[in-house]
Amino acid sequence: MHFELDKSHKEIQKAVREFVRAQFDREMIIESLKTGDLPAGIRKKAAQLGFSGIHIPDAYDGGGMGLFEYVLAAEQMCRKDASAGMALMLSGFGAECLFDLDRKNLAEKYLTPVAGGKMRAGAALFEPGAGADISGTQTTAAARGDHWIINGDKAYVPNGTTAGFYVVLCATREDADPSDSSINTGNQQSLIIVDADTSGVTAESAGPTLGAGMVDFAHVGFQNAAVSAKNIIGTPGQGLDRSLSFLNQARIQAAAMALGTGQGAFDRALDYTRQRSQFGKKLAQFQVTRHKLADMAAGLESARLSIYSAAKAFDAGTCDAKMAAAAKLTAANAAMTASDEAVQLLGGYGYMTEYEVEHFYRDAKTLEIFLGSPGVLKDVIAGGLIGKLR
Repeated sequence: MHFELDKSHKEIQKAVREFVRAQFDREMIIESLKTGDLPAGIRKKAAQLGFSGIHIPDAYDGGGMGLFEYVLAAEQMCRKDASAGMALMLSGFGAECLFDLDRKNLAEKYLTPVAGGKMRAGAALFEPGAGADISGTQTTAAARGDHWIINGDKAYVPNGTTAGFYVVLCATREDADPSDSSINTGNQQSLIIVDADTSGVTAESAGPTLGAGMVDFAHVGFQNAAVSAKNIIGTPGQGLDRSLSFLNQARIQAAAMALGTGQGAFDRALDYTRQRSQFGKKLAQFQVTRHKLADMAAGLESARLSIYSAAKAFDAGTCDAKMAAAAKLTAANAAMTASDEAVQLLGGYGYMTEYEVEHFYRDAKTLEIFLGSPGVLKDVIAGGLIGKLR
């Protein structure tokens, strides 16, 4: 399958390239990796240009575009610098769960500031010790009057200490006592919006990570946190299905970031081998080098087609979990291969921060694990292929 981008799509790519060329300079990247966040001015500029909220409905001041346009922007962002690109494109992580919310006033309250770059979001889905499995959430929400009382812990929440609100997956039972620990997987699951400044909510940084140094991953705890009953997304019992649909979307988003990361490493390796000479010849003239570059390029192009297909299908409402998982698996493999080979092709320079490819390697590893490791993704794909066995 071949994708011919139309004029508007090419303009998105061009606009993002111009933005990152002007904003993602090396000194800023180095300093931001030390502080763990991008400068506020860059976040503000990205929001003004419509990149952060490119896929948020225009009714809430977003770009009103689809996942495909998001993918194009994320790829170009991470091609210049993966950590900075992830930090910007994940700033509204979880806000997607509100896109089809019937209560417009609630969606407007949370989506509008995200689209404007004034607030970050965090999807609190995963829990300690549960890995990528969200079906057995132990975080509970018990109805008490016109509030939900939430108790539990969530792990590795993106934007955990900087988010203005969380989208929290809970086991809910409307007739339960808030102190009843028996509310568990036997009950319905629901998604509930929780303001970060709610009493009983705590967020603690997960600590330094191998890659994605500008993304704030944190453990978020809820202890008798009282949230308005109106903050439920959809109706009680829809939480797991909505979360799984969001994960399909988020995995395609992560795949685009991985693609950009791998492409960025490839670009630098290609440029280096064209310029560097050894034994009287340019490195790019040696067959072994040419074959490495060819394999890297082929893997990235295969990933690009998989991601574009999945994003188009998602926008059309025909993307399933298998397709989304395959896109991320393909992209993660391509990014890891490209960044690893880039380090090898640059030799000793590949290990040095100044030449950037080691930075891309670390970010590629993060994206390989984020939202499901290769093993988890293969289980999802196999499940979609095989179905239920009797």
